[in-house]
Amino acid sequence: MKVLVVDDHALIRAALHAVLKQLKREAVIFEASSGREAMHIVEEHPDISLILLDINLPDRDGFSVLCELRDRYARTAVVILSSSDDQDTVRRAFKFGALGFIPKTTEREVMLKAIELVFSGGVYIPLEILEKTAGPRHANKPVAPDSLKGLGLTDRQIEVLALLMKGKSNKVIATILNMAVPTVKNHITVVLKTLGVATRTEAIIKVGKMGWEWPPKSGS
Repeated sequence: MKVLVVDDHALIRAALHAVLKQLKREAVIFEASSGREAMHIVEEHPDISLILLDINLPDRDGFSVLCELRDRYARTAVVILSSSDDQDTVRRAFKFGALGFIPKTTEREVMLKAIELVFSGGVYIPLEILEKTAGPRHANKPVAPDSLKGLGLTDRQIEVLALLMKGKSNKVIATILNMAVPTVKNHITVVLKTLGVATRTEAIIKVGKMGWEWPPKSGS
């Protein structure tokens, strides 16, 4: 397994290197301090599995690097690292194809779990970001499953959505719900269309804004 860490601060690269080695001892880890260096490494090693990408680079906007990576290396998972977690930054990251967003203030153990989730095919969105998107007017009004049924979703599709909210991959969802992976993909397609979004990360953020909880509180 090959991983690339892109950050212009040597101490941060060293810290992430240690985290990755703790998670995947056999991982081959490359480091880059600029967008140009990062793209050069990826060109030499197109089989890189994961890229941890800082969006504040000295030579390029990190989002432009993310877009180029998505265009040229669509199978490579990219997780954004940022010192900022404002909503515009988060939305842009997922809009451009990131599979995770990790604030640099994230504790080590949480970062380990986040990276492990992406390694397993899931999507990582920090809980505090979902809470921010929910907004105060929804904070005490979780959306009941009946409300989601009102959108046209079946019980099974709501179960799939619930597991998407937990960042589970299609394979894991199929195992938990005892169904074939293509069936899971079909359900996800319907869920995305019903919610009016294009990606599973947009679905997670939109449902987070709705204030939905799973499992719902009794009586909701």
